Amino acid sequence: MNTLTVTIRTGKDNMDIPMIHDYLSTGSYWAQGISYAVVEGALAHSFCMGAFVEGQQVAFARLITDYHTFGWLADVFVLPAYRGRGISKQMMAFLKEQRWTKGLRRIMLSTLDAHELYRQYGFNDISKPLSLMEIYRPDIHRHFTVTEGTCG
Repeated sequence: MNTLTVTIRTGKDNMDIPMIHDYLSTGSYWAQGISYAVVEGALAHSFCMGAFVEGQQVAFARLITDYHTFGWLADVFVLPAYRGRGISKQMMAFLKEQRWTKGLRRIMLSTLDAHELYRQYGFNDISKPLSLMEIYRPDIHRHFTVTEGTCG
């Protein structure tokens, strides 16, 4: 397997939003059918990071955060052709190295299949599951428009 030179970039303006939307809306198990506008809005309100190989974005993750106390890791993926090459590990290490993430009291995520990856970076099972509650609407992105969800 060839060694890849991976560059991690941050910020929505550095992301390939059409590629991210395409993967989320057609290739992910968690956001099938999500609109471009919802993806674009979600990225605008998140810390975004992407992995790039030869200038092409091949992976993505975002942390929904207030930058001081809490973060929710979401929409993490590596394109199929680039999986198994350590890219997700590089992204998780990069995130953990950020000065501001070291001060977050809690970082959470939801995954069906990558528990062992995330455990390598300090994630564990919920310590107090009875204290957590949620409103869970997994398909709301199919019916929700950006104008309904904007502030102000």
